[in-house]
Amino acid sequence: MTDSLAPEILAYYTRGDEEGRLLRGTNRLELWRTQDVLRRLLAPLAEDAARRGTALRILDVGGGAGIHAQWLAADGHRVELVDPVPLHVEQAGRLAGVTATLGDARALAAADGSADVVLLLGPLYHLPEREDRLRALAEARRVLRPGGLVVAATINRFAGVHDCVRSGSYFTPANQAVTDACVATGALRPGGTANLFTTAYFHLAADVPVEFTEAGLTTTGQYGLEGAVWLLGVEERLDDPEQRALLLDVLRRAESEPSLLGVSGHLLTAGTA
Repeated sequence: MTDSLAPEILAYYTRGDEEGRLLRGTNRLELWRTQDVLRRLLAPLAEDAARRGTALRILDVGGGAGIHAQWLAADGHRVELVDPVPLHVEQAGRLAGVTATLGDARALAAADGSADVVLLLGPLYHLPEREDRLRALAEARRVLRPGGLVVAATINRFAGVHDCVRSGSYFTPANQAVTDACVATGALRPGGTANLFTTAYFHLAADVPVEFTEAGLTTTGQYGLEGAVWLLGVEERLDDPEQRALLLDVLRRAESEPSLLGVSGHLLTAGTA
C-alpha cells in the first residue's frame, strides 16, 4: 500500500523518528491526554464486552510504530494495527499483543461490522484531499459494529503558526510563507530543506463533525488534547509527577470547552455509526 502514500510522507516517516516522538518533551502531553480520553471513552464498551466474555477488538488505523497500540494491548484489548509505512508495521509487529499489517485507511481489509472500535489517530491529517478523508471515515464506519466507536485525531488549523511562533521558526521567511499558507487553506505543503513537517491537512475544529456527518457518522464529542498548556513552557513541570497531575487535571476540565478546542495542537473527535 506504500504506492498510495505521497512519497514525501513515506520518506518523512521512514526516518524512524515517530517511534519515540511522543515520549519526548511536551509531545508527552499528546500521549498522556490521548490515553486519558480514550480510556474514558472505551470503558463502557470494555465493560459490555466483558459481560459477553470477550475483549474489545480495536482497529488502530494509521497507528504508526504502535505507541498507542502498545498500551491498548497492555490494557487487555485485542489490537490490530494497520499502517501504510513498512517500517511502522515492522516496529509495531514486535509489540506484545499487537497484530500489524500494511494497509490504507481508505480501503481497509477488515470485514463489515467486525471492529468494536476504530481509531484514526493519524490518517486524517495526511489526507489533504477532502474526498480521501471522507473515504477513510466511511471505511471506519463500514468496519464498525453497531454501537461501536470511531475516534479520529486531527491537527488544529492554527497549531502550526502557534508552534512556529513559540519556537522562533516563524521568523524565518520560508517557514513563515508555508505556515501562513496553511492557516489560509489548511493545506501544509512544505518545500525546501527546512521542512518543519511533511504534507498534511490542518482542520478547523468545527469542520471535523461536518466530515463525520458526510461519512455517515454521528459525532458524540470533541476533546482538545493539549489546550494552551503546550505553548506555555511547561516541559520541566511535566517531569514532576505532582505538577504533571495538576496540569492533566486542568486540561481534562477544559477539554471540550468550545471556545478552547482550536487552541490545542491536536483534537480528538469521537462518533458512532
